[in-house]
Amino acid sequence: MHKLFYPKLAANNIKKNYKTYIPYFITCVITISMYYIMNSLSKNNGIESLVGDASIQFMMLLGCRVIAIFAVIFLFYTNSFLMKRRKKEFGLFNILGMEKKHLTRVIFYETLYIAAGSLVTGILFGVVLDKIMYLAIMKFMGIEVPLGFYIAWESMLAAAELFAVIFLLLFLYSLFQIRLSKPIELLKGGNVGEKEPKAKWFIALLGVVCLAIGYYIAVTTKNPIAAILLFFVAVILVIIGTYLLFTAGSIVMLKLLRKNKSYYYKANHFVSVSGMIYRMKQNAAGLASICILSTMVLVMISSTSSMMIGLDSIMETRSPNDIAMYYRFDDSYEQGTADSQQVRRQVERALAERGATPVNTISYTYLAFSAAQQDDYFNTDLAWVDSGLEDVSNLFFVTLDEYNRFTGENQTLTDNEILVAGNRKAFGYDQLKVFDKNYIIKEQLEEFPGNGVMASDVAKSYFVVVNDTDEIMNLYQLQKEAYADNASTIQSCYGFDLDADDDTQIEIYKDLFNQLAETQFNVMIESRADIRASLMAVYGGLFFLGIFLGVLFVMATVLIIYYKQITEGYEDKERFEIMQKVGMSHDEVKRSIRSQILTVFFLPLMMAGIHIIFAFPIIREILAVLSLTDVKLYITCTIGCFAVFSVLYVLIYILTAKAYYRIVKR
Repeated sequence: MHKLFYPKLAANNIKKNYKTYIPYFITCVITISMYYIMNSLSKNNGIESLVGDASIQFMMLLGCRVIAIFAVIFLFYTNSFLMKRRKKEFGLFNILGMEKKHLTRVIFYETLYIAAGSLVTGILFGVVLDKIMYLAIMKFMGIEVPLGFYIAWESMLAAAELFAVIFLLLFLYSLFQIRLSKPIELLKGGNVGEKEPKAKWFIALLGVVCLAIGYYIAVTTKNPIAAILLFFVAVILVIIGTYLLFTAGSIVMLKLLRKNKSYYYKANHFVSVSGMIYRMKQNAAGLASICILSTMVLVMISSTSSMMIGLDSIMETRSPNDIAMYYRFDDSYEQGTADSQQVRRQVERALAERGATPVNTISYTYLAFSAAQQDDYFNTDLAWVDSGLEDVSNLFFVTLDEYNRFTGENQTLTDNEILVAGNRKAFGYDQLKVFDKNYIIKEQLEEFPGNGVMASDVAKSYFVVVNDTDEIMNLYQLQKEAYADNASTIQSCYGFDLDADDDTQIEIYKDLFNQLAETQFNVMIESRADIRASLMAVYGGLFFLGIFLGVLFVMATVLIIYYKQITEGYEDKERFEIMQKVGMSHDEVKRSIRSQILTVFFLPLMMAGIHIIFAFPIIREILAVLSLTDVKLYITCTIGCFAVFSVLYVLIYILTAKAYYRIVKR
């Protein structure tokens, strides 16, 4: 036999089956290019010079791991569709005289062609887009980038090695399937039907239980730190529950529809429901995968886009002033006040030397410590506060004179009266108890301007205005006795704005930081421009990663739906031909197809919407860790993403329904 026989046969096979191979090839190309781009960005020297470079590079490396895992799972999943379609062809070759070793050579060359073509095309595509993606990240940061061409040879090698291993595993898996099958099994492999599955109530119930537990964790978790850890537990439970519920619940639903005589005994419903019952085992896995991927897309894009859009409002809360300094007192209130004034004068001299004038200045002295909230009582037992309970809150005390001075108000208080404001929500009680104190709340303030550190804390913070300095000192001594070495100190805050751009503000901040570091004063200084640049690095990286992986998962969703429809179309072709021969019209075929697809096609989208609703509370707490507390913004972004994704989903439905109909019609 001619030595080029098998390579030519493999090439002809791919050419003849282009309808199934082209989507698979495109998927391989896009996955490879995405992996190359993500790996290249994680090693790009330009990112190392940015503020927050460690955060961005960590996210890029995380994206590499996700894409690698996804590539293994998804390419095996799509390859199974191809093998099912090709089994009949391989069976025919086997009957005509080709042995298993000959089929092995054909499969080898087919895999080699797809692997070589997709690797070369994917890496070239990635090299072209790599610079664009890098420019996109820099655009998020507001940084100018010099033009130039860059090829990441190390990333190119990493992509080639990873996907070479994946294609080798795909070849071995295909070979394993062929080797274990008999010729007659191969010949009928693409047409093997399913036995009618039983309604497995236990599995359906187990799926409901997994979903219920996952939903319960998501809804009841209130501690932002605990939310991050429990989120992954809830995700795993929801994924398991989704697969179990689709596997068993869909069969139960179809059998209930079959029992409904008024619905079932119609031409279009009869054909679609009866066909889906016998094929629901393979349908369930695909539908569950679509649901999970849809949920991932919606969660990632809605949360990351809300963080990017809400960055300005986050900065207003986190850093109300361009520059803010916090000075820690010693035990002496008078000496601490004098030292803080000296720090302020030194800062003003340094600003004058640079020709900068502070405006919108604020300054006040305060005491802040943590306590475990139990209704209107704040427990300072150290065992309670250190237990990590979600009711641990911050108490922030400031005197009435200080409050009136920097707000311009003229409030009055008696000895046991206070004013209260909350950073997350209103206190909600008429009195506040801490230590042996029982304060009467005169007024619930809507906000407390000035302290961005406390206002943006992931824990609840309550700003309390007390009558005088003696009350502050009394509280200081009581919390010092309760917390010993863990006690807080009295601090003063001095903040101001500058009439300068962000770069100049960062330069001034660094200058002040270096000068104050050389003194004996215990001062913490921060810059809004510097914090904004750091948050932009984190949020920009997350947004880029969310969009990147979102596109990958949307592509996977489209391909799963496409292959599902194409495979079922070829399986149903003969059945619909028989139906048309006995009198079923083309319009009735279309109605039957529409009924079949609509019955289960939109279940994943509906289920994804339910997942998003129950995931909302825990995602809200996780976003609070990242300083995003604008719930309305997140809801708006989620609804917008769901609406756009639904439109895309409908378009996929229309296209796949047409492809399905073209296959089954005579």
